[in-house]
Amino acid sequence: MFAELSPDDKAKYVAAKRAVNFVEDGMKLGLGTGSTAAWMVRCLAERVHKEGLRIKGVPTSSRTANLARELGLEVITLDEAGRLDITIDGTDEFDANLNLIKGGGGALLQEKIVASASDKMIVIADFGKRVTYLGQFPLPIEVLPMAKSYVARELTKLGGQPQLRDFKTDNGNLILDVHELKIIDPIEMETKINQIVGVVTNGLFAVRPANILLLATNEGVKTIKKGA
Repeated sequence: MFAELSPDDKAKYVAAKRAVNFVEDGMKLGLGTGSTAAWMVRCLAERVHKEGLRIKGVPTSSRTANLARELGLEVITLDEAGRLDITIDGTDEFDANLNLIKGGGGALLQEKIVASASDKMIVIADFGKRVTYLGQFPLPIEVLPMAKSYVARELTKLGGQPQLRDFKTDNGNLILDVHELKIIDPIEMETKINQIVGVVTNGLFAVRPANILLLATNEGVKTIKKGA
């Protein structure tokens, strides 16, 4: 199977296998959403079946929940789990301080809730996701449907160009993708956007950045720790 993968999928697979090595018997995990996270769920299921690990997973989307169940993983709610040991997820963009933009797959609200409920957040990325300043990837904003036009006008005042995505989240909300934001201070921007009435949350993970980032490169997987 590995030989048949594209170079991008090979990198995601190798990094995902490294990520699930952080998982220990008895842990409660946050399971991310997206193509990279899907590889992680597959690698996690492989470990569970081979080693008999007893783990419980809290998925960040219905897609992840369905995949996890199909692969035989035990899925529980965050209410049932309480505090989580780790969350493993991908990212759309990251900077040198491990601040992230997430939400390309539309699951940013649940991803942010699950990450905030976790003792540690482990993120998988390839080198192309690294940027000097966040904002090259359009920043997803989850908004209440009735507020989409108002929020879009407010976002233009911050220098961005919001576009409505043809998508409805698991929570029944809409997503505005904000282009051309140069985010110099991610924490300030995250806070400022969340103060707009009608915004549910945004895809900046700066108040709660990654603890560990596993960077897939041609030479293998590099481990980058927050503050290192």
